[in-house]
Order: sequence, then structure tokens, then C-alpha cells
Amino acid sequence: MIGIEGQPAPLQSDSPEPLWQQAAKAITREIAAGKLASGSRLPPERDLLTRLSISRVTLRRALQSLVTDGVLVSSHGRGWYVATEAHQEFPQTLESFSETAARLGLAPSSQVLRAEEAPASLDEAEELGIAPGGPIFHLDRIRMLDGVPVAVDMSFFPAIRGIDMSAIDFKTASLFRLLTGAGFDLARAESTIEAHAADKTLARHLGIEQGMPILAMRQLVEDSNGRPVMASTIRYAGDRYRLRTSFSRTAKTGG
Repeated sequence: MIGIEGQPAPLQSDSPEPLWQQAAKAITREIAAGKLASGSRLPPERDLLTRLSISRVTLRRALQSLVTDGVLVSSHGRGWYVATEAHQEFPQTLESFSETAARLGLAPSSQVLRAEEAPASLDEAEELGIAPGGPIFHLDRIRMLDGVPVAVDMSFFPAIRGIDMSAIDFKTASLFRLLTGAGFDLARAESTIEAHAADKTLARHLGIEQGMPILAMRQLVEDSNGRPVMASTIRYAGDRYRLRTSFSRTAKTGG
């Protein structure tokens, strides 16, 4: 094992098994033994290099193999984490990310990628039912649960007059709460979900490999009169989010 809590046990350089595979197995054993808890951060790479007595190239290959296997999660610029169990959702009501996190007993947070007002494009105007060029607000965020990136949320909605949006800390603020407080009626949502592969940018934001599967949800929130309020594209890391549903069969008379 890698001796995260104690002295390192050297890997076998004369073994037919490559050193990177031995290192990956050593880290996996630490996780299985409970020495590295779900969602916890691995020691810094320099410490792992010393304890395992391997090169940085070998260590990176071992860590990346564990990411591919779903054992670890790479968070760009923040290190390597033990993967958490995928969060399963069985949506029956329209709720915000913050409300979902609270229900699951997790801490929500966000990294803001974009927060600015801009004129609506033809497609954006059509989706929101407003005139092209009308002011809308774009809010793009990396959404995290207990510090682990789960999704990238790109939303836009009609600009809200009388509110200084630049003064709002969208790292923690609830967009649903803001819109409701501004008088918007958030009554229902239409959602379409598709499977895609993560591109380079999305992979970097979510700390996953390029090409890994993601769930892409396109959502349009409407008021009680069916008028569009907000449009969102939310891309979930495929290994950290599962969408569950159930169906009931009505009485049928034919075969």
C-alpha cells in the first residue's frame, strides 16, 4: 500500500506488472480500506511521488487510469478526489439546484464562468418569446455538491430591471430565489435530455476526461400561463448524476 497514514511500502520495480498499474492498485486499496474517504482529496502529488518512489509521469498515468475507471475525479487546478457515489434524482417537482442539494443533505456551491447582460440573439429571443436584441442576462456556472463539480449550467433570462446584478454573489446565490423575488412566476419546466461526449472545455470544467459521457439537459422554465421565463442547458458529468423515473401502465384493451 502507499502508506498515506504511515511509511510507504515500495512498489516492485522487477515485477512484470507496470509500475503505474501497481500504483493505481495501491491507491485503490487505500480507498477500499477506508483510509481515503469518498469525496476526500488525495495527498499532494509531491507527497505521493515520495511515498511511491515513482516518476511524475508514472503517477499521472496511474491517477488518470483511476479517473477513467470512475475511482477518482480530477478537479482542474484543485487536485485529485475520491469519486463520490452518483447522485440519483427522481424529479417530481420543479426545484432549484440549491433546493435539491438541501434535500440531499449536501452543500451547494458554484464557480461563475459568465454573468453579464447582452442583447438576445434571434434564437434566444425566440426561445424566451421576446424581441430580438432585447436585454437578457447570461449566467454560466460550474455547479458543485460538497465541493465536487457535478454540472455546468448555462442559463439566460430577461434582464431584471431595478436590481444590480453585479452585486449578487452567484457563487452561492439561488437563481430561482432571485427570479421569484423579482416577481417571476416559476410554475413548470419542459426538459429534453440527451447523451453526449464531453468536449475539451467541458471536460476541464468538470474534471473529467475529454470524450467521457455526459447528460445534457435542455430546460425551459415557464410561468403558470405558459410564458417562458428562463432557458438553460445543463451538462452533468455522467459518473456523478443519474436521472431516475417511473412509469405506470394504464388499462389497455388490445395486444
